[in-house]
Amino acid sequence: MNSQPPQHPTSKVETAEANENNRIILIRHGRPAIPVAPRTCHKGFRDYIDAYEEAGLDPQNAPPEELQDLVAELAAVFTSDRKRAHDSARALAPHAEVIVDPLFGEAPLAGPRIPLLRMRVPKWAVVARVLWHAGYHPEIENYRQVKHRAVRAADILQRRAQSDRAVALIAHGYLNYLIGRELRRRGFQKAGVHRARFWNAVIYDRT
Repeated sequence: MNSQPPQHPTSKVETAEANENNRIILIRHGRPAIPVAPRTCHKGFRDYIDAYEEAGLDPQNAPPEELQDLVAELAAVFTSDRKRAHDSARALAPHAEVIVDPLFGEAPLAGPRIPLLRMRVPKWAVVARVLWHAGYHPEIENYRQVKHRAVRAADILQRRAQSDRAVALIAHGYLNYLIGRELRRRGFQKAGVHRARFWNAVIYDRT
């Protein structure tokens, strides 16, 4: 007769752990310390992109209380190496380990050369993003490269969510959207909407 090793029933703790959600919270940074909607020409918009990349968090723009409650129990939060995102992570989760990685940086924009036109910066950003998708990406990452980066970012967040049960990324609007799309492809359920709004949060859960 073959000897079989004893079979141990699954404990209640193991069952509970298996049924817990893996949660990933994608948060856009707070308002940077720079005017967000000045009217400018195409050259001014290119200069604005550079200034925006260097700006930190506006000290008057504290994170909402409900968002602080959402991340209060997290052991770690991820962020990009952009100052506005890093400052936001420190302000939102001072208790947590802040993990900085340039992988989480925003999808870049290039200022389109459209003379004789003055618009507010948010409209310039929309035009620049549309042109970027259409192939205008001089000396910056293209869509395929950023999409690949979003997949790698999702890998990192998912691994941490599996070990910690929940993790947050405080980063940038468009990259968060691409990461979220990848998480949906992997079976995560979304709560919330990605919006171009400071401190916007979208929750992804998977059991």
